[in-house]
Amino acid sequence: MTMKSAKMRKKLRRSLLCLALAATFGFSGCSGAEPASTAGGDLMVGIQPKARATEKIDLKGTGAQAYTDFGLELLKQARADRPEEGVLLSPQSVLSALAMTANGAGNETLAQMEEAFGLPAGELSRYLAAYNSSLPSGEKYSLHQANSLWVREGEVEVERDFLQVNADYFGADVYRKPFDGDTLEEINGWVKEHTHEMIPSILDEIDPELMMVLINALAFEAEWQDPYEEGSVQKRIFTQEDAVELTVDMMSSTEQAFLRDENARGFLKYYADKKYAFAALLPDEGVTLGEYLESLTGQRLRQVLTNAQDKEVWARIPKFEMEYESSLNAMLNNMGVTDAFDPNMADFTPMGRCAGGDPLYIGKVIHKAYISVFEQGTRAGAVTAVMIEAGRALPEEPEQVYLERPFLFMIVDAETMLPVFMGTMTGPEAVRS
Repeated sequence: MTMKSAKMRKKLRRSLLCLALAATFGFSGCSGAEPASTAGGDLMVGIQPKARATEKIDLKGTGAQAYTDFGLELLKQARADRPEEGVLLSPQSVLSALAMTANGAGNETLAQMEEAFGLPAGELSRYLAAYNSSLPSGEKYSLHQANSLWVREGEVEVERDFLQVNADYFGADVYRKPFDGDTLEEINGWVKEHTHEMIPSILDEIDPELMMVLINALAFEAEWQDPYEEGSVQKRIFTQEDAVELTVDMMSSTEQAFLRDENARGFLKYYADKKYAFAALLPDEGVTLGEYLESLTGQRLRQVLTNAQDKEVWARIPKFEMEYESSLNAMLNNMGVTDAFDPNMADFTPMGRCAGGDPLYIGKVIHKAYISVFEQGTRAGAVTAVMIEAGRALPEEPEQVYLERPFLFMIVDAETMLPVFMGTMTGPEAVRS
């Protein structure tokens, strides 16, 4: 932990996001196999990350559209799985973990994954590497990511080309461990460290058939550009879709970035230095959140986010805190990724194999996420306003977007307007009062 990040977390009055994703690969029939090399520790010895040409990649082009399409479809699948609950996902984390996985897939298994991504695996890896390197961090905002692959000692042989490409594009560390109780603690400790202690664990136990664990961890911390001042937080009513009314702490502000879609209105509220922003879209009266999401396409979402109007918005955001945990297996199945989960169909031979020759397949994809949104940053005195000089036309009436009903929210990178994570806020389990 750096002094800067420790100081930043000590202040704690800001919006926080922490996400972690693990894809686990399990297979049977390995217990009687001849063991692979049993050397413990870091398998990256002799493998050095190579510089890959990513500087010419257009971060706002086809890769950005594929990223948004995938994230929105995954969000729709997650909401369909739990329609009454809030959802919190990171397209950034999910795509990073699955892209690393796809670098070890072949034939129809790879084709299905690439169809879900909307890009070839190699192109996606190059895009994510370029995008990750472009994401800013500063004294009052940071986005930390880390990747690792854990391999059961004595059971699995991993292809060096697979390790090399994931070292090149994702900086992934690879460890061979006995997969005992100590390994469980090490894996969870790694997750806790790289999510800045906001997610303490990703695994409850290590199944005897679990052979590999691939993890992407992501943590975002930022202070508001314009913090909420004393008196801007008041008790107000949040109305759920079932008409139940809740009394919540509602934070009021004036913003200057209005979002408009066919069936929704919203705004951007920037974090420090305007490098990231909280984006919110509130469905119009008479339109449910579910109906709005079903009508929304990735192309239209990008159009909305990249065409914010310079217009005054009276905005209200509820203070809220949310934890989310889910298996993504069924969601990915519904998006066309099926062979990867079938031990009779999966092809991960470019990744590796059991020492006895048995194939690898995905056993489970686990996603955990956490977000906490508070009223103040640590910078005081910043103001967002439009100053009208004498002699100009009278200003338009401000737009009003009060998030007092279920809504869609995102944290976006302000340069590309790509959602680092996406969620829906629906009800009492998510509202902080």
